[in-house]
Amino acid sequence: MQSYHTYVLLSEKDNHFYIGMTSCLQKRVYQHNVGKVKSTKARRPFKLFYYEEYQDKTEARKREIFLKSGQGRLFLQRKLKRSTKDEETIKNL
Repeated sequence: MQSYHTYVLLSEKDNHFYIGMTSCLQKRVYQHNVGKVKSTKARRPFKLFYYEEYQDKTEARKREIFLKSGQGRLFLQRKLKRSTKDEETIKNL
């Protein structure tokens, strides 16, 4: 059975985040880092900050939309506060 991932990448260049969804997480992170994704090409390199796995594509897409919302960004900021003390990174979310 195929799984889907909602993921959050952190740009090491500008400390901003990119939120997306994919059926192959490892391949998609690679595509972001080698410049094959037009919207993130200028912000490379990226590191995988957070991801969630789903069995249903629709649920993964709903979660991506949530993470891009105000409440979703607050959720990610709380996660960041637990993993880093870098206030600039938290502010850029």
